[in-house]
Amino acid sequence: QVQVVESGGGLVQAGGSLRLTCTASGRTFSTNAMGWFRQAPGKEREFVSAIIRSGGGGIYWTYYASSVKGRFTISRDNAKNTVYLQMNSLKPEDTAVYYCAADTTGKITIATMERFLSWAYWGQGTQVTVSS
Repeated sequence: QVQVVESGGGLVQAGGSLRLTCTASGRTFSTNAMGWFRQAPGKEREFVSAIIRSGGGGIYWTYYASSVKGRFTISRDNAKNTVYLQMNSLKPEDTAVYYCAADTTGKITIATMERFLSWAYWGQGTQVTVSS
């Protein structure tokens, strides 16, 4: 089992920045992929970003939704079992509850990462509100 906890949400003005943190505990040595999704009121949960280990080595690939590419950066600190989402140039449409997801099955790929049902473990979410 893997437990996932997010933090770092808050209220920020448009154009501002926030950094979300996601810490995984438990079977973290086998966490092959971690990602971020978001859900705005009345909308479906959507993919934001993912960082996926390539094969059995130490190379990780990063992926972004087109709506956040160039503004958000995902990174990972394996020593701390932590993933970060640096969000810059925030827009009101970025307002949502942001969820961190983790996977230990190795089944998360570029073909499956955008489907929230593909991910095994989820955090409780953290609210991000961007005012105009």
